[in-house]
Amino acid sequence: MRSLTLTLLGLIIAIQYPLWVGKGSWLRVWHLDQQLEAQRADNETEVLRNAALNAEVLDLKNGLDAIEERARTELGMIKSDEVFFQVLVPQSDSGRADR
Repeated sequence: MRSLTLTLLGLIIAIQYPLWVGKGSWLRVWHLDQQLEAQRADNETEVLRNAALNAEVLDLKNGLDAIEERARTELGMIKSDEVFFQVLVPQSDSGRADR
């Protein structure tokens, strides 16, 4: 009787092993679910970034205001009838501006 019990217990363990530790185990499913959630979050941020880039491309294609703004901020360009003033703020020894 004892050997029958040990044999059945061994069979139950052998049947349960793939469920808990094997290739399609609960642990593996949980791990893949965590990866899926992380990838969905990354995809959502990339969708927002792509939408912003798409809006900027459309703005650059359709209007001159965006091109003018980029020329002013990134290249420091000014129009021919404008006067450029540069205000320098004196900095203290600690690197912050005095007020």
